[in-house]
Amino acid sequence: MTTTVPSLTGGTEGTGTGGTPEAPYALSHLDALESESVHIVREVAGEFERPVILFSGGKDSIVMLRLALKAFAPAAVPFTLLHVDTGHNFPEVLAYRDRTVAAHGLRLHVASVQEYIDAGTLRERPDGTRNPLQTLPLTEKIQAERFDAVFGGGRRDEEKARAKERIFSLRDEFSQWDPRRQRPELWQLYNGRHAPGEHVRVFPLSNWTELDIWQYIARERIELPEIYFAHEREVFSRHGMWLTAGEWGGPKDGEPTETRLVRYRTVGDMSCTGAVDSDATTLDAVIAEITASRLTERGASRADDKMSEAAMEDRKREGYF
Repeated sequence: MTTTVPSLTGGTEGTGTGGTPEAPYALSHLDALESESVHIVREVAGEFERPVILFSGGKDSIVMLRLALKAFAPAAVPFTLLHVDTGHNFPEVLAYRDRTVAAHGLRLHVASVQEYIDAGTLRERPDGTRNPLQTLPLTEKIQAERFDAVFGGGRRDEEKARAKERIFSLRDEFSQWDPRRQRPELWQLYNGRHAPGEHVRVFPLSNWTELDIWQYIARERIELPEIYFAHEREVFSRHGMWLTAGEWGGPKDGEPTETRLVRYRTVGDMSCTGAVDSDATTLDAVIAEITASRLTERGASRADDKMSEAAMEDRKREGYF
């Protein structure tokens, strides 16, 4: 007798009666990851009434949307999209977001940090960074629209606070996360039970790595915003990162700009997202670069995660995704 078990660590594991490994229905590691994520997406559709996908136009949310499209094809995705616009997002990414929404006939909700600043509800930070200001617009939009499940593109390899979060992550009536209230998730059984006012954050890419994401993008031939590939850009150095010059407020006096060949590993707010030196203009070149890298994408390019050792966990406790 032969048993074959899909493995998230790569391929399948099978043992024949003669002791010879067999894998007649072998899945690649990307097939196994895709299968798990599609299962999670369908599970949410079955358990919740008003799910929404956080969609920024970044590579992780792009892959998450692709998985949702696959999960229900040929039917339409039964979820809306939500983006928290800081007002300092890259224009190339916003253009990609709008093209994607139009191409698939989706509905997009936008929570605007700029509107909160204009209304006096939020104030600009002294360092000009707006990522920490996203939490209030995000949580109030979730409450206003009564979303009960919110898909996020977080992966456990990104940052240590994300590494300890479950795939179904309960948030209280204030959208706050308590690591001590996490539920066990044995045998891919997910508990979506929540009280009125609470909701669940769902992370179907938890078991993916940055390299998996890029390999899947290459396999599926998924279009990305062009700034993920090497291009010449006017940048300046701050805290060891190459920030782009722009209307968001950079550079300051004493921060000379220069034109460099760079690309982005993440595409968050311009005020805190750094470019990396790179000549990778193709998917194969990017995959080779990621394979050789010894820095996580957030460690290499996100200033907001360097504010303290627990910066990400503190923001997640307050309601950040």
